[in-house]
Amino acid sequence: MKLTAPISRVEEIASLAAAGADELYCGVIPKDWVARFKTGAVNRRYFGNLGSLEELRDAVDIAHRSAAKLFMVLNAQHYGGAYQDALVDLANSFREFGGDAVIVADIALIVELRERLPELPVHVSSVAGCRNSAGVRFYRDMGVARVIIPRDITLDEIGAIAHAVDDVELEVFGLNDGCVFEEGTCHSIHLPARHGGPICLDRRPFTYRDANGHAVRARIAGKLADNDAHYQRWLWYRFGCGFSNTPAGHPFGPCGLCAISHLQTAGITAIKIAGRERATESKLKSVEMVRAVVDLVHAGESQADIARFAVGIRKAEEHCRAGFMCYYPEVRLR
Repeated sequence: MKLTAPISRVEEIASLAAAGADELYCGVIPKDWVARFKTGAVNRRYFGNLGSLEELRDAVDIAHRSAAKLFMVLNAQHYGGAYQDALVDLANSFREFGGDAVIVADIALIVELRERLPELPVHVSSVAGCRNSAGVRFYRDMGVARVIIPRDITLDEIGAIAHAVDDVELEVFGLNDGCVFEEGTCHSIHLPARHGGPICLDRRPFTYRDANGHAVRARIAGKLADNDAHYQRWLWYRFGCGFSNTPAGHPFGPCGLCAISHLQTAGITAIKIAGRERATESKLKSVEMVRAVVDLVHAGESQADIARFAVGIRKAEEHCRAGFMCYYPEVRLR
């Protein structure tokens, strides 16, 4: 089972590979892209990208010298027709540098890449929202090499997909992505903080009114306040316990560590760590966490022992018992 981790700077590559990452992925915004298209939205992130083709070439070289593969993200839900040639050119540059695969969500772009760059492997992004075996077969028949399964798919569903379509690699989430908009249903962007930040954080003020525009009655207002409090608690967990870390630097937040042995049994190819925009130290600690659990799985340790170890890494058992951080709550600590 591979461990797939994000990078946003060339300098991160060697250390993440040394910590245990087998595969790395990145975005890039070429210098002429903004001038040409008046936008930096090459891959759904304005931040956390390499800044030039020169950096991308160096990233491929360093990754390969570190015995890791490098994938490039082109994962907007949809691109306009004017972007297609530029995206294919960008993918071709990545191929010429020796890049290993591109991660794509837009079906039209997948078709373009398979027709015009058939030797460059394509991975289907989780943003495509492929949630069942019929969807995986659809993409397999288009010639893709791997499908990244979205979050909030159960272990039984993942196992069924892997069993039904065993000639396509599957990648699943293992750590850090907790946005309340599950990948395929997200049509927002990460705004700068001065404009409210990511829309999914839901920090915008509002007031409840009844159908006639009047203030709601006290009893209803109380129930709504209780509901909002529960929602905010859930949101706090989904966004990494307020984007906090343990004293040792391990990030809190959405996690599938306890389920890795089940995913190994199901035949999953790779465990994905999210967070291209995170600090390097957070990425390193994330890789260390997943690597430690994967190594126990490969060593044949029992599921119970693996789960105890996984929970013990952060030394905050109460967060695991809450259940809100679990990608796969069917195996969570109770």
